[in-house]
Amino acid sequence: MLDDDYEVDEQALIDGGLDDEDADDEGGDADGRAEPIAPLSEEEVREIGLLVSTLPPRIAEAVERAGYRGLIEVVLDFGRLPTARYRSGDVTLSDTEVTEQELSQVVSQVSEFGDDNRAGIPRTLHRVSAIRNRRGHIVGLTCRVGRSVSGSGTIMRDLIESGRSILLLGRPGVGKTTMLRDVARMLADEIGKRVVIVDTSNEIGGDGDIPHRGIGASRRMQVQHPHLQHEVMIEAVENHTPEVIVIDEIGTALEADAARTIAERGVQLVGTAHGTTLSNLMQNPTLSDLIGGIESVTLGDEEARRRGTQKTILERRAPPTFQVLIEIQGFNRLAVHEDVAATVDALLRGFEAEAEIRHIGRGGEIETVERMPLRAPVDRPLEPDEAPERRQMLSAAPAGPALRLLPFGISRARLEAAIASARSGSTIVDSVRDADAVLTLRPYYRQRSGPLKQAEERGIPIYVLRNNTSQQMERQLLALRGGGEASDPTTAALRETEEAIADVAMRGASSVELTPQGAYIRRLQHELASRHGLRSISKGNEPFRRVTVLQEAAPPGRDLPWSGSRR
Repeated sequence: MLDDDYEVDEQALIDGGLDDEDADDEGGDADGRAEPIAPLSEEEVREIGLLVSTLPPRIAEAVERAGYRGLIEVVLDFGRLPTARYRSGDVTLSDTEVTEQELSQVVSQVSEFGDDNRAGIPRTLHRVSAIRNRRGHIVGLTCRVGRSVSGSGTIMRDLIESGRSILLLGRPGVGKTTMLRDVARMLADEIGKRVVIVDTSNEIGGDGDIPHRGIGASRRMQVQHPHLQHEVMIEAVENHTPEVIVIDEIGTALEADAARTIAERGVQLVGTAHGTTLSNLMQNPTLSDLIGGIESVTLGDEEARRRGTQKTILERRAPPTFQVLIEIQGFNRLAVHEDVAATVDALLRGFEAEAEIRHIGRGGEIETVERMPLRAPVDRPLEPDEAPERRQMLSAAPAGPALRLLPFGISRARLEAAIASARSGSTIVDSVRDADAVLTLRPYYRQRSGPLKQAEERGIPIYVLRNNTSQQMERQLLALRGGGEASDPTTAALRETEEAIADVAMRGASSVELTPQGAYIRRLQHELASRHGLRSISKGNEPFRRVTVLQEAAPPGRDLPWSGSRR
């Protein structure tokens, strides 16, 4: 079409029939502002011409008259008028309906259609998607223009270089795959990492066995069937030792599980998923695992009163697979969530979080950066707050003591997360000499070895957690906030007893063993269990003698188990 039949005016294709005054006003992003479209280079004109040349002659001529600038796709449906979709709107290309022979002509010039009804042109990024009737015959084609926009990933370079996994969200056609392609090139060519692209529909690396130059030195693995994408993801890690895996369109639970497996092996992930905002993902039961998963948790009466919430609440189940999430709201506007775990936790608890809004300049660089509030639930893209005085920052609690905490036998990373979530001013130290308090678990406390023994000799308080979770650590930090119960060993011991009683009486535990205490505190613990109709016994030798709360009640007429020498 572009060589022998007639001469093509390349400048007309670039201009696309636009007047000079329209050149900067075509299109618009999510917030309604004008969205400039960069002029096409001669190379881009030639590459788009490869797709146009597969169209029937009368339709190709009409597209060339309308111009290539801002062209998104050409739609051919049997028995309907051919249409070209531009960023500025749709253009009818002819007043004659598309015939079955014209559809067959296009199909014969592209590669074979796969199980996902997609085909392409070798070594290009163009995509041709088919619509079939009930007999399997093609009755419609969507010929989508693929572009490699070098520099489109520059706006997130600082996030990429951090080594954290990044998830891109955005509505169809907003440029997720284009940005993902340039990120792969940047990682491979400019940062020098080993990059493997899992290309299910050949949309990132283009059609054919030789990938498009737009991905740079990245290696590309094709997927034989779309439902096997999760297997190829794991195969990429096991066989090709990548430092980065790039994935487009994570859409099933198996793919989400595979992504988590890859992240747990220390490989950086960069991918896209179905959805437009973080709140969409939180409400998606299939894909919410990408941001840690959301589950319903039932609290005890005492804990619900302490939190001031209902007994059934939503909490994040696990660390997120992707630490950073980016909402692509337009071709020149991104909303960045740099700490997905903290943002999800804040939204689930009803707090207000913030996102960083980045506006892209004409050269692909960051032009402006704003901080915008994100409230739960959110069902639309972030917009500037009209009343900034209503924003609530998650700052450190002013009444919280800035303690130096030594973790012994508990996860340092989880304690760091708990400090951030509780908005505590505490810090983590590595030596007993520098510590104001020690946090540990029951098995370590019973042994009283190493730092715990030194802490007791120095008179440094030791706080024993029931389990090694961020929730337990956060709870202890909140208790420490104003002194209160955590600074009083008796109150803390009775609080632990109440929790054990709730576990036995309400959650079906057969028995719960408490932390070793002195004789007076053990007596109070026995009395508290008896008031709730439960049996309790003491066992062990001093100074490790401790109370165990049991499910069955004490038989009538018998002495209470804490009486006499059984304290």
